[in-house]
Amino acid sequence: MKKVVIYALSTCPWCRKAKKYFRELEIPFESTDYDKADKDTQQAIKQDCKAHGEEMSFPFVKIDDDVVVGYAPDKYKKLLK
Repeated sequence: MKKVVIYALSTCPWCRKAKKYFRELEIPFESTDYDKADKDTQQAIKQDCKAHGEEMSFPFVKIDDDVVVGYAPDKYKKLLK
């Protein structure tokens, strides 16, 4: 199974929808709420976003080595195949 990581904001409705999408399909994922993380974790998230050539925007969903910024279930589905 592919590894799914979600960087989110605790107050973001699109982030909640992204997490719900993976939960409903019973796809395990790791999630970190940027706004609730400590400074070191926030810095690591910033670096990870930049390493993937993306600005910080949420939700930031990594599926293995691919990245989807925003709530995009069609893109998630395509990458999960």
